[in-house]
Amino acid sequence: MELAAVEQLVRPDHLLRKVKKYIDFEFIRKKTAPYYSSNERVGGRPPVDPVLLFKMLFVGYLYGIRSERRLELEVRDNIAYRWFLGLSFYDRVPDHSTISQNRRRRFLGTSIYQEIFDEIVLQAMKKGFIKGEVLYTDSTHIKANANKKKFRLEQVPESTKGYLAELEQAVEADRVQHGKKQLATRKEVTVKTRETKISKTDPDSGYMVREGKPEGFF
Repeated sequence: MELAAVEQLVRPDHLLRKVKKYIDFEFIRKKTAPYYSSNERVGGRPPVDPVLLFKMLFVGYLYGIRSERRLELEVRDNIAYRWFLGLSFYDRVPDHSTISQNRRRRFLGTSIYQEIFDEIVLQAMKKGFIKGEVLYTDSTHIKANANKKKFRLEQVPESTKGYLAELEQAVEADRVQHGKKQLATRKEVTVKTRETKISKTDPDSGYMVREGKPEGFF
């Protein structure tokens, strides 16, 4: 048996250390307060801390985890995620169904996800991390083996609502895989979309337009 603190096992230059140092997530508690009943603890289990709930979703958004079930497993196994969320080695990770039900019931029809995302971005801007003007990426784009004349136009969701839509699709796929019936269709908030080109020969590629260079799928 060895004794170790979660803090000691997270490398000093980890991205989540920088996020935790400069972003204060406590505003989430006040922002979500109207959606929690004062007597909610009576007659049932207490709700999951909203700060923990939304920080989990932040981890999923930041690291491209597109399933709530997968998010639960990743947090369970990843020490850095546990540390960021304030969970010890033995603390239970919130079940994926808890995240899903809060999204589908408690926060249904609200703009709370976008409000929280916007506040995090504003905090980052105040700290001088981003200016909100130009986004630079360090990457190498490889031209896809796709005919740029064969494509279909498709409306895709933007911003955090797009991520939530992907989570919803993952829930439905998971239920089908486990032989469960589909959940009742719920009317969500209006999702802002944009039109993009989807290749018919390589649907996984993305269409790119670059200044001074030929456009195509990469």
